[in-house]
Formats: sequence, structure tokens, C-alpha cells
Amino acid sequence: MFEPRLKPGIWVKAQLRLCDRAGIALTVLRRGDGDGGTVVLKLLRGDGRADLLAQTTGPTGARAWMRPLGPDPVAEAEADAYVTRQGEFDPDIWVLEVQDPQGAYEIDGDILEE
Repeated sequence: MFEPRLKPGIWVKAQLRLCDRAGIALTVLRRGDGDGGTVVLKLLRGDGRADLLAQTTGPTGARAWMRPLGPDPVAEAEADAYVTRQGEFDPDIWVLEVQDPQGAYEIDGDILEE
């Protein structure tokens, strides 16, 4: 049985509030479709590299995340290029940038390994 899906616009608002309360800088770089857009997270670690996570659905129907550029952090420019390409392909995506050098941001779902 699949879990009910939270609309991306509501999920993003919740993340903004949670990050604000935790003192984590989160910026919405691209505002997508509030009802059905996919979310891409760009997690900046403070060393010029970024972890990139794209929202997907796991095998149980719950929110999950995949690493579209592989398991290791990439140069921020490479992450930005990926986001640009995805935006051209899918105009409904959301892109959130999290400045998280201490690794305090918590992902709300499993990260699926290839």
C-alpha cells in the first residue's frame, strides 16, 4: 500500500521552517509546481563540493532520494550544471540549496543506492 503523498509546495514550506528553527540556511533556487513537481536538494558542505539528491518514490511508496551524480560529492559547478539540465527538461522541478557544512540537515527518507 502506498503512503499518501505530500504536495511539494507544502513539503518545501515545512523544510524552510525546520531549517530556520535549526539554524540551517536553506534557499529555494527554483520554484516548481506546488502540486506535483519533483524536488532536487543541493547540499553544500563548505568545501566547494555538493551532495545532490533527487526526490523519488521508494519501493513502499514512501518518499526516498537518489544520488543522480553518484555517491560522492561533486564540484558545485557540476551540481549546478545538472540542475540547469534538469530545469530545461522538467520545468516543474523545485531546487533547494542547503548550506550545511556541519552535516546537520536530516533527509526525510531513505537514500536509495544504485
